[in-house]
Amino acid sequence: MKRSIFAAALLIATPAAAQDSLQARVEAKLGEAGPGVRFGLVVAGEDGSEIVAVNPDGRFIPASNTKMFTTAAAFATLPGIDRPDTVGGASVRIEGRDVVLEGHGDARLSSADDCAVDCLAALADAVAAKTRVVRDVIGDDTLFPDERWSPGMSWNNIPTRSGTGISALTLDDNELAAQVIPGAAGETPKLVMLPYFEVENRAITVASGRTGIAADRMPLSRTIRLTGTIAAGAEPAKLRFGIDDPADYAAWRLKALLEARGVRVTGKAMARHRPLSPSDDPKVRKGAPAARPPVIEPLARLTPPPLIEDLTLTNKVSQNLHAELFLRRVAVQQGSGSIADGVAVVEAMLAGAGVPRRAYDFSDGSGMSTYNRVAPRGVVTFLRWIAAQPWGAAWRGTLPNAGADGTLARRFRGTPLEGRLFAKTGTLNATNGLSGYMIGKSGRTLTFSAYANDVPEDVNATRAMDAALELIAAEN
Repeated sequence: MKRSIFAAALLIATPAAAQDSLQARVEAKLGEAGPGVRFGLVVAGEDGSEIVAVNPDGRFIPASNTKMFTTAAAFATLPGIDRPDTVGGASVRIEGRDVVLEGHGDARLSSADDCAVDCLAALADAVAAKTRVVRDVIGDDTLFPDERWSPGMSWNNIPTRSGTGISALTLDDNELAAQVIPGAAGETPKLVMLPYFEVENRAITVASGRTGIAADRMPLSRTIRLTGTIAAGAEPAKLRFGIDDPADYAAWRLKALLEARGVRVTGKAMARHRPLSPSDDPKVRKGAPAARPPVIEPLARLTPPPLIEDLTLTNKVSQNLHAELFLRRVAVQQGSGSIADGVAVVEAMLAGAGVPRRAYDFSDGSGMSTYNRVAPRGVVTFLRWIAAQPWGAAWRGTLPNAGADGTLARRFRGTPLEGRLFAKTGTLNATNGLSGYMIGKSGRTLTFSAYANDVPEDVNATRAMDAALELIAAEN
């Protein structure tokens, strides 16, 4: 009798013991990263039970895992994301003698020479067909308040393409492409780009060696300082500069396109912004509502492709600007279009998903803010909620696929998780994240969230995270 009781107890205890063993081996895998790294990891089975939990309620900087929450809010609240975007396209109109280019939150407006869809040139054509003389060309981004950068974003990211200004009037991803072309040894290389910025070119062409070109620009400055070296005969170095005032840049580009079409512009290109608060506007009396300009029908308005395409791009390649625009677009549905309104929409979604309030704090929509915090257990709860939504499968399709595309194209190649893990990556200073879904050896879908914070320089925390996930998938 005693033997039977013991055998039964052993059968009951064995699964738990196996899981404890897996937990210990996972912790050992993470420990291979060395001292200093703070890991958090939760993996849950299809029934929601936790298979592994390492610091599950710790609060971590999520980096670009933040985009999961922003894009999910877009799926949950924006109507018609699988149809042409009749709401967000830029428009152009005549106000008196001025041309006004108005942004409506579209992320894909282009001035490229080979543009075929959502093209600024089409709006220039509409103006040229209407008039041959205009005064000023105004870029209007007043759909959103003037919050070009989020709280907690590092100032040194602002001049780069990762930290370009956020605006309801976005053109060419609010980036300016440039090429540095070497000359003869000892000569200054040539910088080729549209003349929006002034350039202090201190770079030098050298006879041989590796190219090491650096570009520096202070926030809100229009002056770029170019330094470093490029070898004679080397391929041109490619650079991309962030735009601090996207509405101003878009107006500047439209002015050039109008002049190329024979329209005489007697004034200048400028931007029209909306203060975050009416009290910040000197034209508004204290306590009085902001005056609304008269409604003027546009000469032309563009219709960008469906938002689902942009949501997929945003998560696949981790596009910061587009994520921030989605945060503000969901905010327009609820309020002023501010960062705070967008965060409120995300928080309401998380509350409805049953995620504890202490499991998150957000200050932006892209993950560039170091103020953001999430807990792995809360993220797994959120991901399991998404999977149960009518749009859950479509949202999961926007995530990078291990070994196949996006920011996971080179990770998990040659492992059993290649093509079987779908997750959002995250990388910021001393921070790595990976959260999503993976198919275990059994064929069942596991939901996971993994973070590494305080990563010392030259430590590869993602290698340890990936190895831990491979171990868990192999045994479930």
